[in-house]
Order: sequence, then C-alpha cells, then structure tokens
Amino acid sequence: MSNRLTQIATRTGDSGTTGLGDNSRVSKNSLRVHAMGDVDELNSHIGVLLCEAMPEGVRKVLVEIQHQLFNLGGELSIPGFELLKSEAVLALDEALETYNRDLPRLQEFILPAGTRAASLAHVCRTVARRAERAVVALGNEEALKETPRQYLNRLSDLMFVLARVLNRHRTDGTVGDDVYWKSERMAAKG
Repeated sequence: MSNRLTQIATRTGDSGTTGLGDNSRVSKNSLRVHAMGDVDELNSHIGVLLCEAMPEGVRKVLVEIQHQLFNLGGELSIPGFELLKSEAVLALDEALETYNRDLPRLQEFILPAGTRAASLAHVCRTVARRAERAVVALGNEEALKETPRQYLNRLSDLMFVLARVLNRHRTDGTVGDDVYWKSERMAAKG
C-alpha cells in the first residue's frame, strides 16, 4: 500500500477534474464522481457509528459492510470493472432476516431518533438512499452492473432495521424502543 499512496496532494485536481482507476480523467461534478463520493460518505458515517456501543454481531456486520462499500467505490472508480459480488447482497439479505426476526411489527411510523447509535444508523440509511439515487442516475447514463444498485437498496433497508435494534440495545441492561411519530391527523381518527 505504501507504494501506491506515496503522494496524497498531487495538485492534478486543481483544474476541477479527477483521475479514475483506469487513468481517465473526469469532471469532479460528473455523475460517477457523485456516486463515488456518496458511497465514500456512507462508509465514513458507518465508521462513526462503529464508535458507539453495540452488540458484537451488529459490529461484525457493519465492519463487513465497510469492506464491501470500499469494493463498491473501487468498482465505481473503474468503468466496466466488477468488485462488488452478488454474494454481498445475499449477506445483507441474511442480516436483514436475522435482525428483523425478533423486532416487533411496526404499527406506525417511527422517527429517526432514539439512542445516539440508532440515530447514526438512520443517518447511514439516508446517505445509503442518496448513494443509491446517485448510482441509479449514473446507470441511466452509463452501463453498470445491477449489484451496486441492489446492494445500496438492501443496505438502506438493513440500516433501518439496525437502527431499531440499536434503539433496543442499552448498555445498562434495560430494553429501549423506537421513537414513534405522533400524527395529529392519526390521533384525531382514533
């Protein structure tokens, strides 16, 4: 790795372009660079979430997600290349099933709130949705594999479920809950 990153400040981007993994240069405002940036931001938010107390199984899932997001970023940086495999989507499906299984069914909407860890998971969910939109926009203009779009779609769902799990995980041994939306309109019907 030290041979690959010998110089961080190259000044080659001063003109408003950036280099891709295939040595081509594109505008820093291109759809591809937006998608890469959103995936990078998502990975960084997950890094912040990992600073919080959480069940070890959730931590393990999030660390693996970070590695897969790095693969996705690499795939986006090299047009036509594939790094993110369909097995990564299957792993998210398995995690969704595992963590959603014991959660109570939702009867109403929840707010992106609760514990700090749950709130950070909700931020990750919303950034995953933005990254998904960026990948969809790129896919509308250039040929992309299906796996990146599927992965981000599934990941945002998983982050919602993990936020609910993290709202229930308390280090003092008590069990928490979601923060429910109080709709005046729904209350008037009841």
